[in-house]
Amino acid sequence: MHNGRLPDGFGVRIDPHVKSLSGGRVLIGGSPTRMLMLAPAAAAMIGDGFLKVSDTDSAAVARRLLDSGVGNPRPMSTPSAADVTVVVPVRDNHAGLERLLHALRGLCVLVVDDGSTVPVDTSTWGLQTGSVTIVRHPISQGPAAARNTGLESATTDFVAFLDSDVVPRKGWLEVILSHFSDPSVGLVAPRIVALEPEGSALARYEHARSSLDLGRKEAPVHPGGPVSYVPSAAVVVRRRAAVECKGFDASMHVAEDVDLCWRLEDAGWRLRYEPVAQVAHDHRIDFRKWFQRKMFYGTGAAPLAARHAGKVPPIALSKSTLLACLLAASATRFGLLGLLATLAVTVTRLRRVFVDLDNPTRLAGLFAVQGFVGGMWQLASAMMRHYWPVTIVAMLLSRRIRRLAISIALVEGTWDWFEHREPGGLGPVRYTAYKRLDDIAYGAGLWSGVLESRDPRALAPRLV
Repeated sequence: MHNGRLPDGFGVRIDPHVKSLSGGRVLIGGSPTRMLMLAPAAAAMIGDGFLKVSDTDSAAVARRLLDSGVGNPRPMSTPSAADVTVVVPVRDNHAGLERLLHALRGLCVLVVDDGSTVPVDTSTWGLQTGSVTIVRHPISQGPAAARNTGLESATTDFVAFLDSDVVPRKGWLEVILSHFSDPSVGLVAPRIVALEPEGSALARYEHARSSLDLGRKEAPVHPGGPVSYVPSAAVVVRRRAAVECKGFDASMHVAEDVDLCWRLEDAGWRLRYEPVAQVAHDHRIDFRKWFQRKMFYGTGAAPLAARHAGKVPPIALSKSTLLACLLAASATRFGLLGLLATLAVTVTRLRRVFVDLDNPTRLAGLFAVQGFVGGMWQLASAMMRHYWPVTIVAMLLSRRIRRLAISIALVEGTWDWFEHREPGGLGPVRYTAYKRLDDIAYGAGLWSGVLESRDPRALAPRLV
């Protein structure tokens, strides 16, 4: 683990969803949920929910808050944009590249032309002389190899990878770079939003639910968390960290960005997602291309499961939560009694953990119900997305399952719309229809990748 001391002035804000108990000495939150117990002196440093690093002790407490996921960083300093090389891999997207380069004025840019049919020539684009360097691959080697070429050519401390179909919003780089004032941070990514949010129904769906848009909430990046990876369409890395991990895996033509994130974490680097920084992406809104792209993303699960065992499960649940969910799904009197018994056992176990806190039974009951609801949601989503071929077969064999699956499809889609709706976006009906098509495409790609590789690990749930 890279444990460089946080600099003086660095701040940590307790996440608003964290529960503070016992006068701030006990914090419950993060993802997965955990209980963090602090010494009275450490709790006193936090005060009204904000801690500012001023010495070795406060730096240690701040690090613990960040690593537990109950605190979010508030950096107070930033490296210079002069310390950044922007690497742009491109193949046959001259219009997008020109648009991007005009948005990168004043930055050091390295374009890697990955075998474009017509070689990239920026001489007529009115760019600042000497601000753009072009390296060409005579034959296309893929985006991962193109990014690695840029990484190898860069000499600055930081490298920003931007695809040719994006346009960064004002101030994006300064916000991203501030996170690198933490010497243990190896990668930071902005939020990717729609370049053209208006237009067709599909365009509006993508504006709300693009696979590249990881949401409005800041988060650490790690498998199993709310943000388990970040896409390479827009990402900034500490060059030393990326070089140590040997860059992107050029043998992967999908999910190479996920693979890099997890290898960086395995090497001890910390990764952050920063939605205040935004980069606009020119989404695919032709239905055929959109559907094919969603399938393409799904094929990445199999190679990831082979490289990172246990990190890509469709569902990750405790055995007791899975049992409770299956009993509830049976919709029988026996199932209801079994569910109540299972929840009672869970509450009893959790109460032992909270025994020294106020109202331990209430806390245990709250977390037992939250775990059950979260488990039901995971199963419902997996039925519609990862396991939909199995769901279809089960629907054909059972009227009860058919009714249950239709209900889940409508409720899950409507709730997803409620969580991701945007002003001027789709209504719940059309949104749900596109969400189901989105899930069908991803699931088809997932099963296709599993069958092609003859490796079922990407379909295996993780039970703890």
